[in-house]
Parts: sequence; structure tokens; C-alpha cells
Amino acid sequence: MSKELEAFLEYIAIIRSLSLKTVDAYRSDLHEIELTSKKALIDMDSLSIFSVLSSINNKRTLNRKLSALNSFLDFCYQHQYDSSLSKFSLSKLPKSLPKYLSYESIMRSLQSIDISSWIGMRDYALIVFLYATGTRISECLEVREEDIQGQWLRVRHGKGDKERYIPIAQEAIDALRRYQDAIPIRHNALWVNYRGQSLSRITAFKICHKYLGTSPHTLRHSYATELILGGADLRVVQELLGHASLLTTQIYTHVQKHHLHETVLSCHPMSKEAI
Repeated sequence: MSKELEAFLEYIAIIRSLSLKTVDAYRSDLHEIELTSKKALIDMDSLSIFSVLSSINNKRTLNRKLSALNSFLDFCYQHQYDSSLSKFSLSKLPKSLPKYLSYESIMRSLQSIDISSWIGMRDYALIVFLYATGTRISECLEVREEDIQGQWLRVRHGKGDKERYIPIAQEAIDALRRYQDAIPIRHNALWVNYRGQSLSRITAFKICHKYLGTSPHTLRHSYATELILGGADLRVVQELLGHASLLTTQIYTHVQKHHLHETVLSCHPMSKEAI
């Protein structure tokens, strides 16, 4: 690994305080380019970069690597490392609607959970909690009992360490209390496994996939989608989701437009086929 890349990784880890997961992702993407080309990034030209990346067919993967390169080039410019490379333009991605589940389908799936055991109560409560709060799975697993204040959830470890408050539906509170009353193990964490240890992201994913056939993040999309379709203001949804930029939240306006389009097609007489 080149000394410039090592300096960049140290910079984003210590000065910018990016998460270990993010730093590892940058390390993996950029070091892979150096290994493939057998050159330091700073000594490469655009042709060499494109030669290394030409085999990547997935545009999202390509954009991730180009974004990492651009961050590295910004660092080189700020710290006066000499590089002939210019920043790269990212590939345009087709707009896609976020996958979401309807309230009815989630409720049907919940009926398949055996709540005669505390593990079943936990699985039920976890799914309801994620759908009722729209929290990221990392935020959900960080919740402690003291973070639930009446019908409000205090998210202490949001993205960028931003704190926010989210109202919780009574149904989620009731499911959570039943789980807490049944759990035989006391722990600082709210969500625990059968050993009494904090529930892992992998286990949370398995729970959602077992009963819903999808990931915890789909419940976050479902939460936001139902709010938008119900008429919630976009900025309110931004605050509830903890998005730093309104641009991130605006993807849900496409869901709203899609819903309106489908409604017109199915309900307006001029949209129906002539009999």
C-alpha cells in the first residue's frame, strides 16, 4: 500500500472520524486498484484507472470506487500531494423506487410468529418496532430501556452521531413491553439473543428475512412510504428518518407519484380499456 493511501486512510479515520466500516470500505476499494495496477494511486493516470475499472459492470459498484477515488484526490489536493489525476464523473443511475411492504402484508407476516416463547415475542416486537419507528437497524440495536420515554424514542446514536426523537405507535410499545416482561435475562441492551448477549445485525437480518422475506431496511422504507402516501410533509419525514439532506428523502416523492399514477390508471374511466 502506498504511503499516500496510508496517509489518506489515517486522515479519514482520525481527522474526519469516519466509522471503521467506512474506512475499511475505502481501504478495500483503493488498495485493490493499487494491487491490480501494481502502481501507487498517485502515480497512475486516467487511462490506467479506467483499465483497472473497465471490468466492473455494476454501475453502483463502479460509482462507489470512483467516489472513493475522488475523496482520495481531494485529500491529495488539500495536502499538496502531486497527482496528475482529475476528479472522475460518476455514472448516471436509473431512478428506482425503494422496495417497501404494505401495512397489511406486514401484519399478515406477524401472524406467523409463534409468540408462546420469549424469542418469538422478541422477533415480533423487533419487526413491529422497526416498522413503527423507521429506525436504521444499527440505531434500533443501540436502543436502551431509558431511551423509551413514554411514547417517544430517543435515538442517541444516529448517523453522524445526531440525536433525534421519534414518536412510537402504541402497538409497538405494547409488543415491546410483552417482550420485556417475558425475557428471562436482564441486559443493558434492549434486544438480546438466547445467550443474553446483544442482538447482532446478522441475527436481526435473519429474523426479518425469515418472516418478511426481506431486510430490516425495507421496514424503514415502508415506514417512510406510508407517511408520504398518508400526506406527511417531506421535511417532517426527513427529520424522523434522520436524513442530513432533504435530497435523500426526496426519493419517496417518486413513490407518491407512482401511487398517484396507479390510482388514476385503476380508477379514472378514461384510463380503462373500452368494453
